[in-house]
Amino acid sequence: MGVPAKLTERQIKFAELLVYNEGRLSPAEAAFQAGYKTRPRQAASELRNPKVSPLVVKYIGELRSEIQEKYGISFERHISELAQIRNQALENKAWSAAVNAEVARGKAGGLYVDQKLVMTGNVDNMTPDEIKERLHKIINDNKEIINITPEDVKLEELELPKESSPDSD
Repeated sequence: MGVPAKLTERQIKFAELLVYNEGRLSPAEAAFQAGYKTRPRQAASELRNPKVSPLVVKYIGELRSEIQEKYGISFERHISELAQIRNQALENKAWSAAVNAEVARGKAGGLYVDQKLVMTGNVDNMTPDEIKERLHKIINDNKEIINITPEDVKLEELELPKESSPDSD
C-alpha cells in the first residue's frame, strides 16, 4: 500500500481544523470532528507523521504558511513586538506589564518549560515520617530538573506542624 495520490475530504478537513483552531482544539479533537470517530488520537498522530501521511503534513505546512503570510506572523517579529511592549511598559513604569511581556518573550523563545506535577494523596493524612520519606523520593526522582540534592535539604531538621486535635482551637 503506497502513498495516495491526493488528499481525501477527511484529511483536508482534519488539516483545516487543526490549523485554523490551533490552541483551541487538540489534534485528537480535530481528527474526531473531521470524521475519525473510532480512534481519533491515533489518526491524528498518523496524519501528522510525514512518513505515514506526507500529503497531509505538506498541506498542514501550506496552510500554516498562508496564515503566517496573511497575518505577518513570524518568530522574529513576535519577539521584537513583545520587546517593544516591554520597553513601553518600562517607560510608563508599568512594572507588571513589563514583566509579563518579558515572560511572554521567554516562553516564545523556549526559555520556560510549563510543567505540572499531579500528585495523589493527601498530606493531611500522612505522618511526619511519611512526609519526609515522600520529600526524599520527590527530590531523588527529579534530580535532573531541580538543582538540589537530598543532602542540601535537611529533612530531619524540618519543623513539621504538630498534629492538632479538633478541640484544640
